[in-house]
Amino acid sequence: MLFNSLIFTVFLPIVFSIYWIIPGKYRNIFLLSASYYFYYSYNPWFLLLLIGTSGLDYFIAKKISNTNDHKKKKTLLIISLLSNIGVLFIFKYFVFVYNSSVEVFDLDTKLLHNLIIPAGLSFYTFQSISYTIDVYRGKYKADDTLSDFLLYVSFFPHMVAGPIVRYNDLMPQFKITTYFKNINWQQFATLVIWGYFKKLVIADNLNLIVTPVFNDVTAFTGFELALAGFLFVIQVYCDFSGYSDIATGVAKLFNIDLSLNWRRPLLSRSLHEFWKRNHISITTWFRDYLYIGLGGSRVSYNRWLINIFLVFVISGFWHGANFTFIIWGTMHGLFYILEILLLKKFPTLKVPGILGRLYLLGFHTISLIAFRANNLLDLRTIYRKIFSLSKENFTINSLLNHQDRLYFFIMFLLIVILFIKEINEEYAIINKNKAVYSILKPLAFILFIVLIFTLGNFSANTFIYFQF
Repeated sequence: MLFNSLIFTVFLPIVFSIYWIIPGKYRNIFLLSASYYFYYSYNPWFLLLLIGTSGLDYFIAKKISNTNDHKKKKTLLIISLLSNIGVLFIFKYFVFVYNSSVEVFDLDTKLLHNLIIPAGLSFYTFQSISYTIDVYRGKYKADDTLSDFLLYVSFFPHMVAGPIVRYNDLMPQFKITTYFKNINWQQFATLVIWGYFKKLVIADNLNLIVTPVFNDVTAFTGFELALAGFLFVIQVYCDFSGYSDIATGVAKLFNIDLSLNWRRPLLSRSLHEFWKRNHISITTWFRDYLYIGLGGSRVSYNRWLINIFLVFVISGFWHGANFTFIIWGTMHGLFYILEILLLKKFPTLKVPGILGRLYLLGFHTISLIAFRANNLLDLRTIYRKIFSLSKENFTINSLLNHQDRLYFFIMFLLIVILFIKEINEEYAIINKNKAVYSILKPLAFILFIVLIFTLGNFSANTFIYFQF
C-alpha cells in the first residue's frame, strides 16, 4: 500500500477511527494488525518474511538478555546477523552475484534475471538488527512482549522507507497511554501537506523529465544529462523526504513522534555537513552499528580513514546490487576523506557559503548520476558527454522535445518554491515577524493544497526508496 494510493485514503481514516474508539489496552494489538495488513496489501507472501525475521530476532534477543555467558551471547548475535544479512543477500544481491559470476566465467546464459525485493526490506531489517545489537551491548533488557516488539519493527508509517527509529525513541511511546485530545493536528497537517507536495507535485513530475533521459542517454547532450542529474537530485530528495514527512505526520495521529530524518541537506556547504543533514536515521545507523563495529576512530589514523571509506562503499552497496551504487558510495567516501585531509592541512580554511553550497550541489549532482544510471555503460557515456568540451554538447533541444517549455517553466517555479521554504526554515527569515508569519504560513499551505490538486501526479508512483 502506498501513501499516494486511493486505498490508503480509505485505510488511514478507518485505522485512525478504530484505534481511538477501542480501549487503550487493545490499541497496540490493533495497530500491529493494521500494520500487517498495510504490508500484506503490497505482497502477502512477504508478510511472512517480515514476521519471521522480526520474530526470530525477538527470541534471540531474549536469549542474549537472559544469559551471562559472553561466548553464547556472541554466538546468538552472529546467528541474528547472519539470518538478517542472509535474507538481504538472497533478495537483493543473489541475482547480482550470480549473473556477475556468469559474466566472469563466460558462461552461455543467465538462468536468473531478477527477484522481487520485498518493500522496505533493508529498513525493517536494520531496525530489528539494531535492537539485537543493543541488547548484546547491554544497552537494553529484552523484556518486551512479542506483540510490542513486532509493532516496534513494523509500525506502518515508517516500516517500508524509514525513518529507522531506535528502540529507546519508539518503544516507550507504545507503552504509555495517550488521549485523542493530545493529537497535534497542526503538525499532522503541515507535515502531510508538505510531504505530499514534495512527492506528488515535484518528485513525480520531475520523474517525467528525468526517466526518459536516463533511459536513452545516447540521445542527449552533456548539458542535458547534467541538468537531468541535477533534477534527479531534487527528485530523490523530494521523494524520500516527502515520504518521511508523510510518515511522521501520520504517526502524529497516534501520538507517536518519529525521529528527524532530513534537515535541509541541499543547503549544506560541505560533504561533512551534508551527511549530518541527509537521511539522518540511516547515516547514524551506519555510524553506530558499522563504523563503530569497525573500530571507529579508536584506531590508527590511516585505519580510521579506511573505516570511513569502507562505510561509504558498503552503504553504496546497501542501496542496490549494481556497480553504479558502489561507484556512488566510493565517490562519497573519497571526497569525504579529501575534506578531512584538506582541513588537516589548512585548519583555518574558510570557504564562502555560496561557494560551499555550489561545490556540494555540483558534487552531489555528479555523484548521484552514478546512483541513477541504469548500468556502467550508460554511466560511462554520461560522464564522457558531461566532461566533453565540444560546442554541440551544450544544447537542450532534445530535452525540450520531451516536454514543452511551459512544463519546464512550471517545474522551475516549483523548485523555487521548494528552496524558498527550505531557506526560510534554515534562517527563519519570515518567522522573525510573528504577525506576518501568522498570516503567510496558512496562506502558503493553502497554496500547497491547491497545487497538489491542480499539478499533482496521482498515478500512484512508488516511492524511490521502496526498492531499497
